[in-house]
Amino acid sequence: DVQLQASGGGLVQAGGSLRLSCAASGFTFDNVAIGWFRQAPGKEREGVSCINNSDNSTSYARAVKGRFTISRDNAKNTLYLQMNSLKPEDTAVYYCTTSGTRGQGTQVTVSS
Repeated sequence: DVQLQASGGGLVQAGGSLRLSCAASGFTFDNVAIGWFRQAPGKEREGVSCINNSDNSTSYARAVKGRFTISRDNAKNTLYLQMNSLKPEDTAVYYCTTSGTRGQGTQVTVSS
């Protein structure tokens, strides 16, 4: 079974940083593109970032570009999201996703 377990969320003040991790299992991690999305209460799901498997090319939502960095460690089957200069509007549950599957999310709360 495909399993994606996100961790690393928490409560942080505006301007702070967090690093999310997503431990993957049940599939060949280095064969797939993988990414993050987030969902805040009462809001639509929003794609945050993704990273390719062939050349590690990345893409970011406009709202996070320049502040967030996605990376992957294929040896550890782990995806990361470094989040800097956090804003209250970044508050959401963050999920990692690949091939139409999402795992358990991690809550990020940014206080003003």
